[in-house]
Amino acid sequence: MPTKHDRHRVIRELIEARPVGSQEELRKLLRGRGWDVTQSTLSRDLREMRVGRVPTADGAVRYSSPEAAAEETSPGVERILAPLFKSIDGVGELIVLNTLPGGAQAVAEAMDTERWPDVVGTLAGDNTVLIICRSSAARERLTKQLHRVAGR
Repeated sequence: MPTKHDRHRVIRELIEARPVGSQEELRKLLRGRGWDVTQSTLSRDLREMRVGRVPTADGAVRYSSPEAAAEETSPGVERILAPLFKSIDGVGELIVLNTLPGGAQAVAEAMDTERWPDVVGTLAGDNTVLIICRSSAARERLTKQLHRVAGR
């Protein structure tokens, strides 16, 4: 007898194989594979699997796992920082990086995805990213690295 684990496996296969933009579309695809699930069951499955809708390059949305979403939607710091960079300053273990309006979230997400060893974490507002470094020496290294990446 098929299990919830089997159903989750099929859902993952379907959303990895092609763009799926709605629960109704996913339900139809599941039905085609022999799974007749209710909307509430599918919604619960997606939540348990931590699957969400992410924007695609063409402006549409699709379901994606957290791992795939990170790969698809988080361009590297090298690509994203240069056009958004305004200024950088720091003290102690903290760096304050200013971006153009609306750019801080994207920069912080890209930095978090990179998992740089000198970075403990980031906090982002609209145009400001607070970067918490492991030490003052780490802050100095990272400041130089960010200047290079931003082309400054």
